[in-house]
Amino acid sequence: MCSVTGHSPESQALVKHHLEELEPQLSPTETPEHLSGFWNSSGGKEKKILPNILKKIGCTPMVRINKIGKSYGLKCELLAKCEYFNAGGSIKDRISLRMVEDAERAGIIKPGDTLIEPTSGNTGIGLALVAALKGYRCIIVLPEKMSMEKVDILKALGVEIVRTPCTRFDAPESNIRVAWKLKSEIPNSHILDQYRNPSNPLAHYDTTAEEILEQCEGKVHMVVIGSGTGGTITGVARKLKEKCPECKIIGVDPDGSIVALPSELNRTSTTTIEVEGIGHDFIPTVLDRSVVDQWYKSNDRDSFLMSRRLIREEGLLCGGSSGSAMSVAVRAAQELKEGQRCVVILPDSVRNYMSKFVNDKWMIKNGFLNEVQEHKPWWWNIKVQKLNLSAPLILLPEVSCQKAIEILQEKGYDQAPVVAESGLILGMVTLSNTLSSVLAGKAEFSDPVTKVTYDQFSKIGLEDSLGKLSCILENDHFAIVVHQQMQCGYLQELCRGLDFRSAALTLDGKNEQHRKQPGEPGLGLENQSCRV
Repeated sequence: MCSVTGHSPESQALVKHHLEELEPQLSPTETPEHLSGFWNSSGGKEKKILPNILKKIGCTPMVRINKIGKSYGLKCELLAKCEYFNAGGSIKDRISLRMVEDAERAGIIKPGDTLIEPTSGNTGIGLALVAALKGYRCIIVLPEKMSMEKVDILKALGVEIVRTPCTRFDAPESNIRVAWKLKSEIPNSHILDQYRNPSNPLAHYDTTAEEILEQCEGKVHMVVIGSGTGGTITGVARKLKEKCPECKIIGVDPDGSIVALPSELNRTSTTTIEVEGIGHDFIPTVLDRSVVDQWYKSNDRDSFLMSRRLIREEGLLCGGSSGSAMSVAVRAAQELKEGQRCVVILPDSVRNYMSKFVNDKWMIKNGFLNEVQEHKPWWWNIKVQKLNLSAPLILLPEVSCQKAIEILQEKGYDQAPVVAESGLILGMVTLSNTLSSVLAGKAEFSDPVTKVTYDQFSKIGLEDSLGKLSCILENDHFAIVVHQQMQCGYLQELCRGLDFRSAALTLDGKNEQHRKQPGEPGLGLENQSCRV
């Protein structure tokens, strides 16, 4: 599949060799070691005392959704498979343990070796958990967009973390490419590679699907599953197609991803995906799209709002991709009749996203939630364009790190946007990060400034309110003020200024005497404007 083309010939050869060694050792008929004697298909009880936490991977509860299904007029029974009850908090615990134990049985890895994995976070947490108990060094390569909660959990588990930009999978700085580079440099290191490892779908074929069948007593008419690596949907679908041929498999793919079929579904202007763990700009090798009966596209806003409903109305403390799956399920299950059953897999917990979709201000900042107008200061609804913003200092992407440092020091600025000649805003560069990167050897003075550019930043339009800007500056150090204009037939965003947390508005009830009458220039905000 196309993901193979994203790796170097050397890494492709390593993966091919890895799979040739590993696959003969795997059999979907084997009972995984960690479930042996734990899951009793005849209704046996769990052990009262577990020998270690790895025995608490699998056997997650199936819960009836009572309020949300009714609110959409569903006639069928709507069920949620709550995978956040796994030991590490997500469905990825299953594949982490399976990949390690299969590799151990095949003689590929041994305690003391280094496990490296490019991941959106949950597989990293699962691997870290297994590595901690089994005695492996663990390095996780994580894109910058992933939540700080995941980073903190990984650090607590003793993992070494490498952060990478959110870029195409085949870019040299992507988490996948960086992971393979690390493998080539570290002796006795291994990438189990969830995107290609057959243990990934086999874990779900052998356990997740069997649990669904057991819990539903073989009566399943539809299953709704989000697609990340594709291991869950592939493994579950293959087993259900064998045992329940009439069961309809629904795949969930977010806007901005190219995984869904037919490919026309993937046409969108969306360029970023805020929901973590699902969607890709390549097709993972373990994903078998032929087993999916129908694909639906999800979007960030509906996903996060549905996750919040699952928490509030059903008491299910789930993550954002759970909302993606459920937001699709309430559409897809409209075709089911009374007496039929739809199962939705909820992959992870709210634990990883306390600073993101659970946070009202984060939701407002990202346009997913409307502002509540009660008890807001008088300036809250004033537009950003009323600020007396100066034109910002702009750096071109080809400027060297050394020149950028000189310019920032000379002008007395701490930071500046990096903007291409076309006007495209590439990110933000700071004086402190540029200096520290050079001193740490992560960048050279001669490198282009793009090497030390933060490509994750908040934008705000001139028509947006100061209230929205205030929400952004509570979480971020700066925001880039942009305005849109037509150029050569397409809409382009141009940088108009910067707002900094250090210069955030301090206007409140005590400042009302400074308020001007409507129509007067600046509305009294000239002296409160940002330093640029």
